[in-house]
Amino acid sequence: MDKSKANPSIKCSVDQCEYHCLNQEYCALDSISVGTHESDPTVQECTDCESFERKKQ
Repeated sequence: MDKSKANPSIKCSVDQCEYHCLNQEYCALDSISVGTHESDPTVQECTDCESFERKKQ
């Protein structure tokens, strides 16, 4: 995967993600999956990027 190719449709500030663009606030994936860990989400903190993978060290 080319992590220098930013997807301008997906903003991201999570540097720890494997798919975070180098030196840019975007994701390198073509699309992401967003989900929730709550049965009745009511605030932003209830949602999750299910495409997140911890950056390999």
